[in-house]
Amino acid sequence: MRVEGGVAARALRQERIEADLVVVGGGLPGLCAAVTACRRGLRVVLCGDRPVLGGNSSSEVRLWGLGATSHMGNNNRWAREGGVIDELLCENLWRNPEGNPLIWDTILLEWAWNEPGLTLLLNTAAYAVDKADADTIAAVRAFCAQNQTEYELRAPLFCDASGDGVVGFLAGAAFRMGAESADEFGEKFAPDEAYGELLGHSMYFYSKDLGRPVSYTPPSFAHRNIPDLVPRYRAFDAGTFGCRLWWIEYGGRLDTIADSEAIRWELWRVVYGVWDYIKNSGRFPEAETLTLEWVSTIPGKRESRRFEGDLWLTQPDLIEQRRHDDDVAHGGWSIDLHPADGVFSERPGCNQWHSRGVYPIPYRCLYSRNVTNLFLAGRIISATHVAFGSTRVMLTGAVAAQAVGEAAALCREHGVLPRAAADGELLRQLQGNLISGGQHIPFLSAPALDDLAQSATVTASSSLRLASLPADGPWRALTQPVAQMIPVTAGQMPAVTLWLRAEQAGTTVVELLTSDQPDNHTPDRLLSRCDVALEAGEHAVTIDFGADIDAPRYVFVAVQATPGVAVRTSEQRLTGVLSVVRRRRQEPDGDIGVEAYDMWCPDRRPGGQSLAFELGSALAVFEPEQVLTAIERPTSGPNAWVADPADPAPTLTLTWPTQQAVSGVSLCFDTDFDHAMETVLMGHPERVAPFCVRAYRLLDDAGNLLAEVADNHQTRRIHRFEPAVETSRLRLEVTATWGAPAAVFRCLVS
Repeated sequence: MRVEGGVAARALRQERIEADLVVVGGGLPGLCAAVTACRRGLRVVLCGDRPVLGGNSSSEVRLWGLGATSHMGNNNRWAREGGVIDELLCENLWRNPEGNPLIWDTILLEWAWNEPGLTLLLNTAAYAVDKADADTIAAVRAFCAQNQTEYELRAPLFCDASGDGVVGFLAGAAFRMGAESADEFGEKFAPDEAYGELLGHSMYFYSKDLGRPVSYTPPSFAHRNIPDLVPRYRAFDAGTFGCRLWWIEYGGRLDTIADSEAIRWELWRVVYGVWDYIKNSGRFPEAETLTLEWVSTIPGKRESRRFEGDLWLTQPDLIEQRRHDDDVAHGGWSIDLHPADGVFSERPGCNQWHSRGVYPIPYRCLYSRNVTNLFLAGRIISATHVAFGSTRVMLTGAVAAQAVGEAAALCREHGVLPRAAADGELLRQLQGNLISGGQHIPFLSAPALDDLAQSATVTASSSLRLASLPADGPWRALTQPVAQMIPVTAGQMPAVTLWLRAEQAGTTVVELLTSDQPDNHTPDRLLSRCDVALEAGEHAVTIDFGADIDAPRYVFVAVQATPGVAVRTSEQRLTGVLSVVRRRRQEPDGDIGVEAYDMWCPDRRPGGQSLAFELGSALAVFEPEQVLTAIERPTSGPNAWVADPADPAPTLTLTWPTQQAVSGVSLCFDTDFDHAMETVLMGHPERVAPFCVRAYRLLDDAGNLLAEVADNHQTRRIHRFEPAVETSRLRLEVTATWGAPAAVFRCLVS
């Protein structure tokens, strides 16, 4: 084809797309908002300026997904995010336990690909906004350099999940950059100018062992004096790579938007200089066979603009776990602030402070206060700089963005703008829809109004009465305090028998602890303490604590660290029952608005066995009626039906006095919400949690097979029937598990 020159100026191809919702930003928050809205029937455009989805979690940056579980390093038990992000994490564990970031890319792309109402525009950057009036966005304009197309994206509703808030900025939405003063919101942890204003960017690299000597010649722009430039240079070693080097950070004293390219170059200079130091300084002979396999071309950005909603989330909101009428999501990462000088700072790479449990996120933080049709998602939501230190992490952003997707669907259905869903009946509907979709909202339970299961009688072939865990596991030396978490009912605490082994005669101490707040899992209240005299050898020791339990809750049977003494563990895994170890104590230096308390954390599987124990009386904490609650994880109790391990055919049955028209059944299984499921690099010893139901059948009152699933690895399975099934009974037959007794959190019938 020949194209003549000398013609009039040409124009790039232009395309106009009409939708119900336009989401700008292809990170985890943008994807979760878009998928949620699509599943509610909206036509959605998801526009991202990168070639893949996932933002900082993608193969371009390779930061592991983080959220309320905090690497299982705090007291936030069973805190992993639910909903769409949980689907993605469970699928990644199933396909990708090694943590390959390329596989993670494909899962995210698949979830977008499979939504028929979703138009995905990759490599497409938003650059302009058209306004219908001063307060309303009419369209976003975006450009794709790959196909040289300009897009006009029109919708009644928009969501800015871009990270830097490009849509909100261009639309005139109120925003802030930098830290607020301590006085403005009563935040004692607000940093001073010496510590910094912003969190910087980070850049990661991967190395590979070729099994033969590999030389390295650094580029001319690489820093050559790493020990002089990087105060923490002694922390470098040849075996650490990827986002474990998150503290290679820079840019907090610059404009993290306008200076992004300069920040990237400086980080390249550091990374290639670090590799030169590792390879050529002579201090790392183990690096002789290593090659530099990958360096990110895009730094992972932490902080830029934060936009103003109708409410600011603040440090006291997080630390005090404050409740709001419009709570729609949860967080639980620490308040994690970094020195503005990053890798060049003499200070530690971060300063992390935790609350005693997870905190709620209110809906009023998720839309602009002055641009009426603009939702906010990801790290740009309405949070102060200090609170942002926690809300900024990707999985917290994703679960809050699911609330945006649900709210957008409600707004479209009722023809209203985002603010209208902040109270009244729309808010209650929003919260109910979120909970029914797997969202955890702390301290809130809202059964769906149309849940037919609420009018059914629930029976089971068996229910586990918690009486003991067998003493068939390894002995655990009491080098640290260790505790067994046990869900108990109100009333007299049963006597507890533990198995202890002593090298010589002596004494150990066993305490009964619980949490001041029932839904928390910080053992901050002492109920009873017993000194236990031990002779040399193995002993079954029975402790009668003599304590009254005020309400259903978890208690901690804690054995203090004792030299020469070990406690017997159990190989039995059980939903909502686990052991924890006292790892460290959070001890703030001065009055910075955070609390001092002990961190009790579990070991990761294949470790993390429960302590073997026997109770003086069995506890009814796994009854079939639990599947009617709207809580799909352990909180103050297990909230699950668990079958007796001896039951050869665990069965759960819902029965109605009359025929029901059943159009759908949603089942929620136990994929262990305590497990962090980091997306990349970390690696996991299993492809699915042992508590999960592996295979099951669903039948009606005539014995007709409605659904059958094998090799399930997801938390939530939804079965839809068209036309609706007329039946007076639903029978769930569990035909296989992944190791633990059969467990079901919820059965929702529509």
